[in-house]
Amino acid sequence: MNLENILIFVGLGNLLMAFLIFYRLRQPTSMILWAIKIFASALSPFLFLTGLLIAVLGIVFPSGLLIAIGGSGALLFLVHITKITQSPSTGFENTFGREYVTKIPKNRKSFFLPKRYVLWLPKSPEANFEADISFYTLPNSERKLLCDIWQPPSHIEPSGLAFIYLHGSAWAVWDKDGGTRKLFRHLTAQGHVIMDVAYLLFPETNFMGMVHDVKHAVNWMKNHADIYGIDPNRIVLGGASAGGHLALLAAYTSGNDVFSPSDLKGLDLSVSGVISLYGPTDLVATYYHCGQDMVHKKKSQKKEMEKTAEIPLWVQKMVGKQIRRLGFDKDVEPGMLEPMLDGSPMKKSEAYAQFSPISYVHKDCPDTMLIQGEHDIITSPKATLELYFELIEKKVPAVLHMLSQTDHAFDLILPKISPSAHSAIYDIERFLALMVHKNHL
Repeated sequence: MNLENILIFVGLGNLLMAFLIFYRLRQPTSMILWAIKIFASALSPFLFLTGLLIAVLGIVFPSGLLIAIGGSGALLFLVHITKITQSPSTGFENTFGREYVTKIPKNRKSFFLPKRYVLWLPKSPEANFEADISFYTLPNSERKLLCDIWQPPSHIEPSGLAFIYLHGSAWAVWDKDGGTRKLFRHLTAQGHVIMDVAYLLFPETNFMGMVHDVKHAVNWMKNHADIYGIDPNRIVLGGASAGGHLALLAAYTSGNDVFSPSDLKGLDLSVSGVISLYGPTDLVATYYHCGQDMVHKKKSQKKEMEKTAEIPLWVQKMVGKQIRRLGFDKDVEPGMLEPMLDGSPMKKSEAYAQFSPISYVHKDCPDTMLIQGEHDIITSPKATLELYFELIEKKVPAVLHMLSQTDHAFDLILPKISPSAHSAIYDIERFLALMVHKNHL
């Protein structure tokens, strides 16, 4: 195979990945396609340069085919990068005014990203990191819930704000400290304290138990405000996917006794803000958007369910030695709502509504940031949009960034170079800075 044929082969692969980015995957779909799509999006600047190089070499050879293939791939990746780094139409200006950036003191903007995409995420100073701190002990047991605390470097002026982060991955697997270190270092460089929480997962607990864990984390941080130099009225909840769902649910029910653990009833569990990265806002919408109704139909046609603890080889290789600790060996399918809510939306409509954040929107909800991929195969973008409109109707300050051509978990894949991850970090850092100076807005 000569060089020109090799370049044609590489160019076609590059072009196919570009087409995949523009294609909205539907459930049920291949997880391999999803993985290729989010990696291609993260690598899009380099794939753009690859297409451009192939087009240039097409001129050198000369080869009209190479020019067409390389140029088309480069153009598609350029369009993709441009679209996902645009400012959202429902962004900060609508909520906090056109001059919102001027309301943030200059010293708070020292480590801000200058724009939504910077090619390479700048190196942040090392934070003060404490791992595996107990924030709650389960009643009648010695089981402790753990968190990691990230504090600003010693030469950085504290902002007085704490950001409590809840990890994602379908309410049943994963753990704290999962692909978020670059984000946390970037935020501690701006003076914030990060509490990275490991909450109980299904089937050890249910949705109510998870929300109770979040409320215990909020209470713990308020009680340790002096120790960590934060203002108990400057706490922001946040999370990705399942963590985003729990963050919204806990934030919107701070005064709801049904969602308060018995030992915390009557205490102030409110937060000043909440950030959801593609967190489910309506569980009925999630159920159908994920195609869980189709999965249920297929299973119901079988007389017996096959049960196996066998973990796919590709998952074992990806996760490595931590696979058991992260819950991948459970005899449950992560993210399936019927086992967690004891039935489908047709049978358990009240349960689905009870644990949907959109059910609890009211005028006193904390300021909210919603970051959502337009092509998300897990979380319904339409439901996220509906939550945003509900918040606006109730006059709750809210920012929505719907990232074009972006799929689930985009922020965790190669965040150092990913344009979509940079765009999300740009939003998060500015929202947190505004929460520090909320009384001055």
